[in-house]
Amino acid sequence: MTNVSASPNAGIVLSVRGSVVDVQFFERLPAVFSVLRAGVDEKIVIEVMEQMDQHRVRGIALTATQGLGRGMKVRDTRQPLQVPVGKTIISRMFDVFGHAIDRMPEPIDTEWRSVHRAPPVMAERLTKSEVFETGIKAIDVLVPLEQGGKAGLFGGAGVGKTVLLTEMIHNMIGHQRGMSIFCGIGERCREGEELYSGMKDAGVLKDMVMVYGQMNEPPGARFRVGDAALTMAEYFRDDEHRDVLLLVDNIFRFLQAGMEVSGLLGQMPSRLGYQSTMGTELSGLEERIANTHAGAITSIQAVYVPADDLTDPAAEHVFGHLSASIVLSRKRASEGLYPAIDLLQSNSAMATTGIVGERHYALAQEIRKTLAQYEALKDIVAMLGLDQLSPDDRLTVGRARRLERFLTQPFFATEQFSGLKGKQVSVKDALDGCERILRDEFKDYPESALYMIGSIDEAKKPTPQSSPKAKPGDAKPGDGKPADAKPSVNFPRLSGHNC
Repeated sequence: MTNVSASPNAGIVLSVRGSVVDVQFFERLPAVFSVLRAGVDEKIVIEVMEQMDQHRVRGIALTATQGLGRGMKVRDTRQPLQVPVGKTIISRMFDVFGHAIDRMPEPIDTEWRSVHRAPPVMAERLTKSEVFETGIKAIDVLVPLEQGGKAGLFGGAGVGKTVLLTEMIHNMIGHQRGMSIFCGIGERCREGEELYSGMKDAGVLKDMVMVYGQMNEPPGARFRVGDAALTMAEYFRDDEHRDVLLLVDNIFRFLQAGMEVSGLLGQMPSRLGYQSTMGTELSGLEERIANTHAGAITSIQAVYVPADDLTDPAAEHVFGHLSASIVLSRKRASEGLYPAIDLLQSNSAMATTGIVGERHYALAQEIRKTLAQYEALKDIVAMLGLDQLSPDDRLTVGRARRLERFLTQPFFATEQFSGLKGKQVSVKDALDGCERILRDEFKDYPESALYMIGSIDEAKKPTPQSSPKAKPGDAKPGDGKPADAKPSVNFPRLSGHNC
């Protein structure tokens, strides 16, 4: 922490109960959210959470409190928690205090700003909804994201969540003046190291910043790391006028840290033990993610749903802020269909005729209808075989399987592992490909010709492996393998993310 005013205002510790510290001041009472420092070399950082009376405040320690005892001196810095902003923080990794944790020197020529900032006022916001193009076919066609909006990414371990986030960062950097910020709330130390190394190897660190509040840190630090990352994002949006992609993993841990802080302060819990102020705390964070005249902060947030219960208060409050939900499927990942997005469960508020246009909307609805019909026919095919279906149903199965494979895509983030060159596909090319598949233009091509390609024209480069009269269900997704076998492309995950 830098830029701390030399303040004569000092107090003494009255009590220490875990992370809760009561301090008495005799001259002037510190303001709420002020940072207090105590201990040897003032390494213990305390944030004032409430004023108890005219001389006492109660705070939450953002660091470990070992060595802190009653009667020890405390210094009021007269400033809130601050983090550095500026061009020199790019390609670096920080903790909640703004200290570099990437084993490199601290950045120079930085300005320190408070993490407590108000959301943009209504007059500064843009009311026009625009689509945020990711270059990923499955997302741009069926789950379009909002520029300056918030999307939830639901997925467990091993389904490609980290790879998908890394690819979005890569594609965002490919856009003019794009900027990415990764915020890890309650991340494991191993995950942070693996993600940093993976992104460095993939070459996507040149226009991004990483901020971590690790799992072993006190709840107060984990609770503030989201505000710290947003302060950096707001700098690039408001001062540099750049569009920012903010990736948060995991927003549930932000609510969980707030619940721990509330319990430590002795506040009355609400439903299922959550803090009564959960809605206010989440809104204070989410409302800062906005599209303004200066630029846009678009957020992709990993969301953990406790016990798969969508009525859980945490899930309910998060859903109210999201404009799109992307669900990752373990079944699709096991079949080698990457990105492993469940195309039927995922949805977006942007998928309307007024925003994406009539053609895009009609195509998306036809794709969903075809995939839903295929889902209903799977049991019949499994029990009786494809030959027992009517000719129309066989065509539907063929279209759906080709659509599923066309909506797979090789990623830049996995080039070094898969050996396949990454592809970024425009919305126009993705829509053209889906439309031509629905018109049965590729019914005589094997399904493998549509697997892991970019635009649809790439499917015509290899010679078709099936005869002109081949049935849609007879196509092979891999050389010499059954139709339902996993294609022979290995996409190892960069990190073992959980929830």
